[in-house]
Amino acid sequence: MADDRERFQPPPLASNPLLGRDVTEPRAFPGSGGLRGRLIVDSTKETQWSDAWLALALLLFLIGLVFRQGSMVVIAGLLAIISAMAWLWDRLALGGVEYSRTFAERRAFVGETIDLHLTVTNRKLLPISWLRISDRVPMTLPLQGIEVLSTDVSTVGRISLVFALRWYERVQRHYQIQCVQRGFFPFGPVELEAGDLFGLFSRKRRIPGRQWFIVYPRVESLTDLGLPPKEPFGPAKAVRQLFDDPLLTVGVRDYHPEDDLRRVHWKATARRQALQSRVYEPSTAHNLIILLNVATLTKHWHGYIPSRMERVVSVAASIAAYAAEQRWPVGILTNGVLPDSDQAVKVLPGRSPTQLTRIMEALASVSPVATQHIEDLIRQENPKLPWGSTLVVVTAIVTEPLKATLANLQASGRRLALVSLEPVDPADPLLRGIFVRTVAGGMPEGEVVALAEQPQ
Repeated sequence: MADDRERFQPPPLASNPLLGRDVTEPRAFPGSGGLRGRLIVDSTKETQWSDAWLALALLLFLIGLVFRQGSMVVIAGLLAIISAMAWLWDRLALGGVEYSRTFAERRAFVGETIDLHLTVTNRKLLPISWLRISDRVPMTLPLQGIEVLSTDVSTVGRISLVFALRWYERVQRHYQIQCVQRGFFPFGPVELEAGDLFGLFSRKRRIPGRQWFIVYPRVESLTDLGLPPKEPFGPAKAVRQLFDDPLLTVGVRDYHPEDDLRRVHWKATARRQALQSRVYEPSTAHNLIILLNVATLTKHWHGYIPSRMERVVSVAASIAAYAAEQRWPVGILTNGVLPDSDQAVKVLPGRSPTQLTRIMEALASVSPVATQHIEDLIRQENPKLPWGSTLVVVTAIVTEPLKATLANLQASGRRLALVSLEPVDPADPLLRGIFVRTVAGGMPEGEVVALAEQPQ
């Protein structure tokens, strides 16, 4: 843990905020990727003060007057002065306080370590005798350099920081996030508490906003997965022409009844006085669609095996990264859902600069809850998928219904590849004509976890 303190020059007096000004919402300050809140005062507070303090001061004052004890009058006056100072200090304690949480990177991959910077600033003349900050952090991402305390939610922890700030002082502390698990992880909200020097009053303020930190699944090379680096999903050009590239017209021919009207070449038709169709050049580029099966057990409602689930997601991410590197249009479809949702994850094929990021974010958030069997999803989505695409099925288990579904698709002319974690016999009659690949080290042992026990 590093603790960096620095003094900075106060802003011009004309631009200083009025100390003690009440606001109901935090005021944002500009920052690069950090969560900042401008805090003045809040009506919610905890205090050790009670009316007995005033009663005691008044009693001492009266006793001093009646019995002409000057010391009691002085004590009563000091008690009143201290109480007034403590009350005013408490009112201004959280004025001009800023808290900032900044990540070195907002996105990372499993296995990386990312720096986390926490900054607290006192932007006023009044020093802060004590400031306690309680920040919510995910329990599943270990923080190096600070203890993470548990909360009433098993997946949410908190870190507690205590500061004493001089006037116009900034304090920075640095920690490291160990990205040991994929997912979307919230940081925040934050609760700040401060009070007077004498400990009579305290005041709290909450910053409700959250920041999201994304951890992508692990990406490996195809060689590390045990897949051939050249044509891992079959040859780019099929033996028979499966689809054409509409951007590459190589000629015209007579119109056939089964031709789409969009193929009609109207200028050639006018010249020859007979319907003519364009002839397209066969495309040699892969249009890759990854079909991810998140089920790790034959009956997916029985639960899942976390190690297999993470492995199959990593394989899908590695294939998507390879396709993007080859500049292939790539998309993903899975029977898994987003957290707190019943919608299946679907990213249509594309090769825009942001396509891989969209796929990685989808894979980072996908949960092990399967909406249906993968073979049912394939049959349902098959008519909607672009014809001529290479369908790569990534799964931890290969069932007989899945084999039968793939056999039917292959017979209809679909280009298919099966990437499995468990060994599959390529000579299986149902898999004839399908490129079958087995991932190296793809069947790690693991304990079955009930779906109700999955992290939220």
